[in-house]
Amino acid sequence: MNKVWLITGANSGFGRAITEAAVAAGDVVVAAARRVGTLDDVVAAHPDQVEALRLDVTDPARIDAAVRDVVARHGRIDVLVNNAGRGHVGALEETTDEELRSLFDVHVFGPAALVRAVLPHMRERRSGAIVQMSSMGGRMSFAGFSAYSGTKFALEGMTEALAAEVGPLGIRTLIVEPGAFRTSLMSNTTASGEELPDYKDTVGATRAMVAAGDGDTPGDPARAAAVILAALDAEDTPLHLPLGADGVDAFTGALDRARAEIDPWISRAVDTAFAS
Repeated sequence: MNKVWLITGANSGFGRAITEAAVAAGDVVVAAARRVGTLDDVVAAHPDQVEALRLDVTDPARIDAAVRDVVARHGRIDVLVNNAGRGHVGALEETTDEELRSLFDVHVFGPAALVRAVLPHMRERRSGAIVQMSSMGGRMSFAGFSAYSGTKFALEGMTEALAAEVGPLGIRTLIVEPGAFRTSLMSNTTASGEELPDYKDTVGATRAMVAAGDGDTPGDPARAAAVILAALDAEDTPLHLPLGADGVDAFTGALDRARAEIDPWISRAVDTAFAS
């Protein structure tokens, strides 16, 4: 049976690539975006398989209504892809509460609301898949990306618990952690207005990277989408899927660094029980 997908941020980048890969597999995609006009071309090319849905993931009331509408028209949602997102650059000290909360709304509270909305239908059918588009920044971080990585770390922690909860119910969970891919992330990245001189040599380098954009990054979103679909179709879908050589290096490097930091302290760290 062909799948029914609900993909947020489907108008560009990974969202568009996953939409096109799902269509090529013969599936139906409800492609969600804040500006549905940006989906006109893919809808026109595949009118029987793609429909556009206006959706702002920071609007919880709209999320519930949208999911009810999709289920009413298609009977089910087989795959939810939480892809909508953007970036933010700035030192933690430079980042305002408003900037931080706004990013958490997009990357954490929006995906959480969508998961809550689709799960009753998936639980009833004892099948389905939830794809959380994270980042290599969800496994490690660097100067200037504290807000962005903070949201992705939160998304990953939430999803690891979710996987343990819904796995026994037949629902698959996949966290995708791409490295640098040729998407519109950098052009869709806000920046903290205040630039403190003390962070010029650290955060300044990240600001320059963001300003350079995504134009010459090596990752191909279409090839990433093919791997994502293969992982969902695999007998054992992985919980974590880093993508790109840099994404894989970031993932494994974070594990190696954590071990190297912990090893010298293990004997003291474990010797913390009440004295007998």
